[in-house]
Amino acid sequence: MKKLAMLLWTAFAATVMSGQLHAGSTGPTVVELFTSQGCYSCPPAEAFLGELASRDGVLPLEFHVDYWDKLVYGAAGKWKDVFSSPWATRRQQNYNMSIRGSARVYTPQMVVDGRSEMIGTHRRDVLSSIRKASRAKHPRIEIMIKHRSEGGFAISLDGAATEPSAVWFVRYIKAQTTEVLAGENKGKTLISHNIVTELRRLGDWKGQMTTLELTDVTLDDNQGCAVIVQSESLGPIFGAAVCPAATS
Repeated sequence: MKKLAMLLWTAFAATVMSGQLHAGSTGPTVVELFTSQGCYSCPPAEAFLGELASRDGVLPLEFHVDYWDKLVYGAAGKWKDVFSSPWATRRQQNYNMSIRGSARVYTPQMVVDGRSEMIGTHRRDVLSSIRKASRAKHPRIEIMIKHRSEGGFAISLDGAATEPSAVWFVRYIKAQTTEVLAGENKGKTLISHNIVTELRRLGDWKGQMTTLELTDVTLDDNQGCAVIVQSESLGPIFGAAVCPAATS
């Protein structure tokens, strides 16, 4: 038995060292910040998200909504957030319908694991929600991501969650500095982290082991990516994993 246990451990360690295993059975807790460069109260929440990016077990993602782009702030005028998108706004609206029963939105708002929402600057509430999510015993899907020798990524999924769900690919900019020239934040230098620039549906989770291949994805040094499995109703997130770093 001892010999068998040692062999199993050796195989597991070799898999980890080779980069083939990139997420545990639970995976990171996903924290989504809905924000805008035109929102005066948003920079502290963006700085907080940057702190979360350095924590193990957390996948922070920043979504820039577009409804602030049309607002005029007196003589400072209006500012078009360079990262804003209508699909980020729709995602926030859908979350609010799912969690709060209302499509009304606000910024900065954080959503933790698709299950709870709170003001993005309320650090205690956010950290408490992250702790609860990491300890929860909800069914989870294990996601493993590895590099393909031909380029791109190979993804395998397995687990117990049975609710109809979608598999999403997320591409993000790791860090970006922006000089804001107009609007509520005129004259400020904003630093953002993990700014989502692409959210692409890869397929469906059907309750059984699934393998997928991403052959058309290349990342530069300031980009990262992740895979998320989430309820079809844009509710709970059942699994997440970050793409492994490029190999030399």
